[in-house]
Amino acid sequence: MMNSYGFRKFKNRLFFAICAICVVIAVVPLASIIFEVAKRGVPQLSWTFITATNGNSGIGPAIQGTLILIGLTSIIGIPIGVLSGIYLSEFGNNKYAQNLRTINNIIAQFPSIIVGITIYGLIVLTMGSFSAIAGSIALAFILIPIVTRTTEESLKLVPNNIREASLALGAHNWRTTLSVVLPAAKNGLLTGVLLAVARITGETAPLIITILGNRYFFQGLDKPLAALPLEIWKDALQPYAETQAQGWGAALILILMVLIINITVRLASRSRMKA
Repeated sequence: MMNSYGFRKFKNRLFFAICAICVVIAVVPLASIIFEVAKRGVPQLSWTFITATNGNSGIGPAIQGTLILIGLTSIIGIPIGVLSGIYLSEFGNNKYAQNLRTINNIIAQFPSIIVGITIYGLIVLTMGSFSAIAGSIALAFILIPIVTRTTEESLKLVPNNIREASLALGAHNWRTTLSVVLPAAKNGLLTGVLLAVARITGETAPLIITILGNRYFFQGLDKPLAALPLEIWKDALQPYAETQAQGWGAALILILMVLIINITVRLASRSRMKA
């Protein structure tokens, strides 16, 4: 008995040690990247750098353009993704849903440059110009599969007895889904949406051939648009140390932007739950 207990205790400690090592392996590279970006980017931060145009050694248009793209993409993609996930989870016990699920998984694995080329052919060539609309549609195609998958998985985690209790009280399926299942899965839905938004915020490849970039502030949804990922990419290609340093500053701003969006949404959702 003692030997058996000691062996089980050893296996428990060994498993804990392996998990701890894996956490360190995952966190150390991430921490090193953040440290390197902060070390090189902080010296570039100034009010002029954040607000001025590209021609005046600033990234103001890129910050504005990134926020516009995030907003447009969220308006287009989040409702479609959430509704698709609801359908697959709550009403998807049929062959059509299975096919849709397979297609969604395939689209989620598409290289982003393929999405960009597709939108270039469908939107940019049709409109005759690069535009914020084309860029947001391209990013929406990347966002939708992620939100759909995370929404479906989050709803599946809600116990069936909760659904059964609602149905037993006479509620219809749609009412049960909206009033019972979705609130129960709220944290998972929010996490999935934030992960998707963080993913599209740093995308560069589809933006190169959809929004092109711009040195000036917003000029219209049908005009080329600046964005932080494009600014970082262009600055990194330059042979000048000062321009490369601006790229590090833009990278730091992009990381801070994603962090601020996540914290703001989390705080807002907590405030509503307490209310």
